[in-house]
Amino acid sequence: MALASETPLRRSLLSLVLALVLVMVAPVAAALAVSATDLPPRPPAEHVLDDAKVLSRAGKAEIEHQLESFSAERVDARLITLTRLDYGLGLHSLADQLLERWTADPPAGTSPDPLLLLLIDTQTRATAIAAQAPLDRQLPTELLDSTAATTMAQPLRSGDRYRQAAVDALQRLATVLQGGEDPGEPVVEETAAVVSNIPTREETSSSNAFTWVIVLLVVGTVVPMVTWWVFSR
Repeated sequence: MALASETPLRRSLLSLVLALVLVMVAPVAAALAVSATDLPPRPPAEHVLDDAKVLSRAGKAEIEHQLESFSAERVDARLITLTRLDYGLGLHSLADQLLERWTADPPAGTSPDPLLLLLIDTQTRATAIAAQAPLDRQLPTELLDSTAATTMAQPLRSGDRYRQAAVDALQRLATVLQGGEDPGEPVVEETAAVVSNIPTREETSSSNAFTWVIVLLVVGTVVPMVTWWVFSR
């Protein structure tokens, strides 16, 4: 009777512990989620906002230099890495919210350059690029979507190469801004099939190996018998 009563008690205690864990973990997960209001109210001094901490010091410095060079084309280019988006918030929606948030209250007496935002969600490896008007005339939506979906995404699919994803995308966009022809999407390298020396099942079934085995067995059996018969006479 004591053992029978302990099982429901243990189940109740286990359910209580799991409920407490969920209650404690849920606020932590919610705190890690990022929305537009969790980012600075205005564009920060640095052009790289590596919130996900995925860039090395050298990689961050290289990308910062590339982003600053866009000022020669009258463009305020910025890169943002994130670890987790708020529930129901997409990366493109966050980019649009940031454009609105960072341009709603410009400093008095200034004419800021239009914003160009490159975003990376490191949790899902999603990418997005958004441009503020009138920059979208030079960098149309089709170009931005293609750059995000291919030029940025390919280094992330083949490995967590966040620096390479940003550098390749910025080089492609800079070429177009400077009046050059769009380099286009990166070429996907196809892995060559490895040639194997092991025959396939079809090759094995169609070969004469089985026939030769039978012949050798017959010869190995008949020849000794004939030899014994000859010399025993």
